[in-house]
Amino acid sequence: MFESKRIKPALLAGLLSVTGSFAFAVELGFKVSGQDRDFAEYLKSATLTSDLRDKDASTNQDYMAAARADYARLVGALYERGFYGGTVSIRVNGREADEIDPLSTPRTINRIDYHVTPGPRFTFGTARVAPLAAGTEIPEGFAPNKPANSGLVPAAARAGIEGWRNQGHAKVDVAGQSVTAYHPDRRLNVDIGLTPGPRLRFGPLIHEGESRVRSERIVAIAGLPEGEIYSPEEMKDAADRLRRTGAFRSVVLNEADEIGPGNTLPVTVEVTDTKPRRFGFGAELSSLEGITLSTFWLHRNLWGGAERLRIDGEVSGIGGDTDGIDYILSARLDRPAIFTPDTSHYFDFRLQELDEPDYNESSLRIGTGLSHIFNDNLTGELGVAYQYSEIEDDLGNRTRQHLLFPGKLTFDNRNDPLDATRGVYLGLEVTPFLGLNESGGGARIYSDTRSYFALGRDEDIVLAGRAQLGTVTGADLEDVPADMLFYSGGAGTVRGQGYQSLAVDLGGGNRIGGRSFMAFSAEIRAAVARKIDLVGFADTGYVGRDAFGGGTGDWHSGAGLGLRYDTGIGPIRVDVATPLDDDAGKSFELYIGIGQAF
Repeated sequence: MFESKRIKPALLAGLLSVTGSFAFAVELGFKVSGQDRDFAEYLKSATLTSDLRDKDASTNQDYMAAARADYARLVGALYERGFYGGTVSIRVNGREADEIDPLSTPRTINRIDYHVTPGPRFTFGTARVAPLAAGTEIPEGFAPNKPANSGLVPAAARAGIEGWRNQGHAKVDVAGQSVTAYHPDRRLNVDIGLTPGPRLRFGPLIHEGESRVRSERIVAIAGLPEGEIYSPEEMKDAADRLRRTGAFRSVVLNEADEIGPGNTLPVTVEVTDTKPRRFGFGAELSSLEGITLSTFWLHRNLWGGAERLRIDGEVSGIGGDTDGIDYILSARLDRPAIFTPDTSHYFDFRLQELDEPDYNESSLRIGTGLSHIFNDNLTGELGVAYQYSEIEDDLGNRTRQHLLFPGKLTFDNRNDPLDATRGVYLGLEVTPFLGLNESGGGARIYSDTRSYFALGRDEDIVLAGRAQLGTVTGADLEDVPADMLFYSGGAGTVRGQGYQSLAVDLGGGNRIGGRSFMAFSAEIRAAVARKIDLVGFADTGYVGRDAFGGGTGDWHSGAGLGLRYDTGIGPIRVDVATPLDDDAGKSFELYIGIGQAF
């Protein structure tokens, strides 16, 4: 057995209450008998003294407390690898640490030596959890003659319990357990018995505690299916729906201790409200496009039903060379849990005044629709909207009214939307439209695909790619709202090229947006310091006069370098780009913003 001693709590408390002198240049020796270097590093990583060496303010008392605690930590690390008969020695200045009086800490600690003799490795003899629900998967290593790693025992018990709970037996319990180390044979015998209990159905969900959100809305949003077979996944989904509203700082669902009538399981929910109001702002700078300022105001519980109202404002083109200043004011109201717990009803509004290089447009859009969350990664929207537009461009002045039917699907499994290193984002927008004042109808289709792949153990190199595709079909150019046509150039498409510099050339110096569009971007992001990344990128874009499948168009490209500084809530982005044409290396554009370029 292990030769180790425990510290008496009272003495440890007295030790920690004494202020000691700082420890300088403490040497650590670490020896493991009969094992390789990797195993020694594994044990060393379990010690507290290794961490103290990286802290400038560590005292002698800190080292003594860490050395005493390391007896138990090393024992646990050995058990985790199946060694149940070794010895641990920790010597401070040549004396065994657990033999030093806690109130007589050495005035100076020069050296701490660890010597671990793991002894023989044990294997499982009996390895049983029973009974098991059909389809339960026990950890692969929990089997006779396999290394008796201690962590496999609770893992196997949890797997057995989760198997029954997944089939509706919410009150499954451990009926008995026997864990015995038999040293002569180097065997660990484990026998765990389970009592599944009855299969239960969800009882009522009851809101307990105070909240500014009405209790009936909390129950409706959670959507726990009363009367259906109990499922841990349904419990998780119910909590996630409540968190998703943004109205709550914390959400806790508790299963009742006692089974209800008819083998039902009542569940209670406790929530803590977050502050209902929030506002924020942002800013971006481009040497050509000028300054863009944005702000928003958000209310997360407008009428007591977790309704979310967000109002956004944006002013762009300030001090830019691309033409005038653009103004956009928009608002959106979402009410969760309409028809189903995962379906919301929304109203939206947008008023904009755009003064772009090739057109001026004043427009008003109001709409309504439904949004649905299919799973953690997939969401969709379907709606109807009315848009009134006054357009001035090289085709002339005109007024257009349209009935729009916007649809959207979004798949997003990125690990961090603001600074992704892994995953995929795919957005697809399909907007059929119908002219209301003798103008034609058609459809606008746009897709945005982004992919991220990290290299290296620390993911310090990230490859990122983006592909944008768009087309407008079925309508003449003059019948399409100007902001639904496509341009290329600038921060969102091709860096290094002028903002909306690529369009359809009508001849005679006249231009208009295209009905087909492609843009591709590639970045390599490499960490060069703790919070700083260096980025190299290349972009290319295409705009065509006709919808995909007909006509011709033009391409342009750009490339450059950038820096990212990690602020903890998202990177600050600085990019410098040049066009890949006759002005390559002669003309440069600067872009500064918050968040990655994509």
